[in-house]
Parts: sequence; structure tokens; C-alpha cells
Amino acid sequence: MNTILDPFFSVIITTFNRKNVIRRALKSLLNQDFKEWEAVIVDDGSKDNTFEIIKQFVEEFNNFKYIYQKNKGLPNARNTGIMLSNGNYISFLDSDDEFKENHLSSRYNILLNHPQIDLLHGGVEIIGDAFVPDKNNPSRLIHLDECIIGGTFFIKRDLFQKVGYFRNIHYADDTDFFERVEKSGFNIFKTHIKTYVYHRDSPDSMCNILKSRVK
Repeated sequence: MNTILDPFFSVIITTFNRKNVIRRALKSLLNQDFKEWEAVIVDDGSKDNTFEIIKQFVEEFNNFKYIYQKNKGLPNARNTGIMLSNGNYISFLDSDDEFKENHLSSRYNILLNHPQIDLLHGGVEIIGDAFVPDKNNPSRLIHLDECIIGGTFFIKRDLFQKVGYFRNIHYADDTDFFERVEKSGFNIFKTHIKTYVYHRDSPDSMCNILKSRVK
């Protein structure tokens, strides 16, 4: 696959010690029926063999970029990826999740037909436990249908200059970003096309770690 100098989408993939699951995520990106994308993989200080998995993709496919940094947390890793990306729209793929093959094409069609959208989100299929801690009251569990899921975001590049990047907070940095966009009056649209596969069966996900503390 040739390098795309001006991709429509930049997909930011942050990872930390995910050697057992990241291959699935990267393969799902390669299987997309829409090809105008680049992937920016930010390894946030992995100590396992995560790089050995990623290396295979970076060496074979020119539209994968790899950056390693000392562990600084998810929001910082996302921001690193955004700043090193080139796409017109920024999206995300968590390293333990995956895309259905029409994920990017379905969003491309929405954004092409509705260029006024600043932030597109939604459309998630949940695998596993659908309840997570409430960011406002971590002792209470809520269904993911009530949540903002950052992995589903598609964001106009210039929006970050207007509202700022992801804040370095411990939990729900995606919801914090969404609320800032909403309060600033930008155009937000939610799709119900379920093409982002959210794996909640990974025991080391942030939501599951926090949920274990609630019990």
C-alpha cells in the first residue's frame, strides 16, 4: 500500500502492553473498504513485545507510522498522535478494539454529505460487559449507551486549535473533550451505524480496572 500524502482520515492508535490484541486492531484497519487513511501508532511505553507485532505492519505498509514515548497516559498519547498526523479528520482505534470493514467508508459518506459536521461520533457494537463506572460518580455503574465513546470520534483537524486537545485527566478525557466542543457550539452528529467494535472483554482496560474497584 502506497503512502498517502494527504489522507482523508488519520487513525490514531494508542497502545500500552497490548501484544496479545493489537494485531486484531491493525488487521481490521487494513481490511477497510475505504483506503484513504494513515495510521499513527503511539506506543506509550510498552515493556512487552508490542513493538514486534507493530513492526510487521510498519515494514510492510507505508501508511503506518510508529512512535514510542515514555509512559505519559492515554490523553497525552492521543495528543502526540494528533500532532504527528496529516489527515483532514482525526479518528481513533483503541488497540484492543477493531473496525468493521465499512467503518471508515460509512463515516466518509456522512462527512462528505454533511461537511458542516465538526465532530461525528457513535455507532458502536459492544462485546462483553456493557456497564462502566459513571465519571461523575465512579461508585455507580451506567450503560455504555449513556456514555461518550472516544474511539468512535471523527474530528475536523482545525477543531483542536479552537477547543484544545485532550486534557491529561485520569478517566473520561473523551467525554471532557466532547463537552468542551458541545459548550463551544460546534456541530456534533451521532450516527447509529454500528461499525466500531468495542471489546469490553479485555481485563486490563481502563474501564474494567476502575470497575473492579467499584465492586
